[in-house]
Amino acid sequence: MALANMVMSGDSSNVRHIRPPIVLFKPSMWGDIFSSCSFDNQVQEKYSEEMEALKKETRKMLMVVESTKLMILIDKLERLGVAYHFENEIEQKLKQIYDSKADEDSDLFTTALRFRLLRQHQFPVSCDVFNKFVEKDYKWKPEIHGSDIEGILSLYEAAHVRIRNEKILDEAAKFTVDQLNHILPSSESPIVKEKVQQALKHSIHRGLPILNIRFYISIYQREGTTDELLLKLAKLNFNFLQNIYRKELVELTRWWDKFDLKNKLPYARDRVVECYLWGNAFRYEPQYSYLRITVAKNMQLVSIMDDTYDNYATLEEDDLFTEILERWNLDEIDVLPDFMKVVYRFIMSTYEDFVVDAEKQGKSFVVPYYREAVKQLGRAYNQEQKWIMERKMPGFDEYMTNSVITSCMYVMFTALVPGMKSVDEASVQWLLGEPKIVISTAKMGRTLEDLGSHERENRDGKMPTVVDCYMNDKGVSKQEAISEFVELVENGWKDVTAEWAKGGSSVPKEMVEQLLNYGRVAEVTYKSKEDGYTNPEKYLGPLIASLYVDPLPLNV
Repeated sequence: MALANMVMSGDSSNVRHIRPPIVLFKPSMWGDIFSSCSFDNQVQEKYSEEMEALKKETRKMLMVVESTKLMILIDKLERLGVAYHFENEIEQKLKQIYDSKADEDSDLFTTALRFRLLRQHQFPVSCDVFNKFVEKDYKWKPEIHGSDIEGILSLYEAAHVRIRNEKILDEAAKFTVDQLNHILPSSESPIVKEKVQQALKHSIHRGLPILNIRFYISIYQREGTTDELLLKLAKLNFNFLQNIYRKELVELTRWWDKFDLKNKLPYARDRVVECYLWGNAFRYEPQYSYLRITVAKNMQLVSIMDDTYDNYATLEEDDLFTEILERWNLDEIDVLPDFMKVVYRFIMSTYEDFVVDAEKQGKSFVVPYYREAVKQLGRAYNQEQKWIMERKMPGFDEYMTNSVITSCMYVMFTALVPGMKSVDEASVQWLLGEPKIVISTAKMGRTLEDLGSHERENRDGKMPTVVDCYMNDKGVSKQEAISEFVELVENGWKDVTAEWAKGGSSVPKEMVEQLLNYGRVAEVTYKSKEDGYTNPEKYLGPLIASLYVDPLPLNV
């Protein structure tokens, strides 16, 4: 009996011994480009020295400018990627802006910029500040239209920090997208076109910080209002960071190559550079090297586990692997088939390195939580594969509960704990206690991934996916299911933003910020319902090249 027929008929006893239809993934598009990047300390020192003088001048600017000019300067520093040099000064200035209350006569650009900056920095602000720009039913006044491009762009960005029940900003999101799409074909200015295109692809709040920095530097240097001092500081800072990232990629690539899994496990994805982008998404500042590399290693680890469970192993092998993983004992490895021995050793090696690092950073408390997160992920992958192979898809809510685990959030977030000074055991217990922001972020991330990977996982109609699960459970068409998923992601963003904007929590800001960044990197990786992780060549690859391959010319 053909596999498709067995799966269709739900003959679980026969299906248990048959491999799923195997997808052959493309090799890494990067070859050995990151195996031997050179790192010149003298160049880094030169960058540092030049930046110091520019930072002093910038700090002076921050102290003297006021009102709208101050907000514009703060926004530029953040978008150019240099705000981390002035963190305390910026917080003080934003506190002053918040305390001074909104100016009733502010134009659309200023009102929207103030609202976004304050909400992004966890100050409680109301969307009522936009009431003066709308008529009844939250329709935007006719005088607000595409001729005020900067105002429309500012409102568009502000609309992306909306939360639930902010009808005025829901309308603003639709209105500004329509306006910006109308501006695009008619604009004669290349720089305006680029700004609009970039905004529509990657909003400030939901885009990946390090990518948005790279894009904005390119736009900023061609704007009519460019401050040469800020531009030079931003370029030096970007190249300084890029050199650090290259050094980390060399270390990561050597770590990955020593396992030789691309040859030992030909059914699995070799995506270590794309995994590093996920680490980079969590923090881009120089001092977070450990965090970037650890997230990347664990992203590749969960990717290997995922491909083993659903792209090669039989259900019988999946059950066995899950059982052995549960015992967490390398001495029991001999009962596994050869390919699973390779996977198990890889997991154990990564774990042993993690134990050493956690002890070094005084964070040994996280080790049992991390170990349990890996076991839990194995159980969840196993459950998901049973549903798929046996054609016994559960109700959608049950599937989504399991997807909180298969989002891989718990593995990655326990892994990054040694890299964050302010995170203690109470923070980890909070994370694992299923607070709303964690569940919302996990479901949003997994839904974005499901939208991107649906076609691949569907195996030309042979395998059911979460889309089929939703269609069956709710009695809707495929298109309706996908539209509903898009809405789920939108509500996820609102919930995550609401929790972030609250501030004042007992949970370290560092931890909550990483949840936001998880959503951002998922949004970028699975943009436009495409799986950029599995197939990076078209979209994600060029973005990665702009970050790690091409330095910014300093003399332009």
